[in-house]
Amino acid sequence: MNLIEELRWRGMLQDMMPGTEEQLNKEMTTAYIGFDPTAESLHIGSLVPILLLVHLQKAGHKPLALVGGATGMVGDPSFKAEERKMLDLDTLQKIM
Repeated sequence: MNLIEELRWRGMLQDMMPGTEEQLNKEMTTAYIGFDPTAESLHIGSLVPILLLVHLQKAGHKPLALVGGATGMVGDPSFKAEERKMLDLDTLQKIM
């Protein structure tokens, strides 16, 4: 079973950009997931992308997990229509 078949079997794949399967079958590919460090911890919603990185690594690809640097200074708003509030350096360092 190749990586795409595995992800489909596990219900982890719904849509895919054309050419993705061919690329993953052709050569080692680097993939990343970015996490915003403004929360005090990861949550259950972070588990699926982390598991995706595990499957990518098992299939011979190079996974990267990134924690936002400068983007971490911008907090996540409660309502998407609001402007994001800048976090000060002290708050950001406490979170990280």
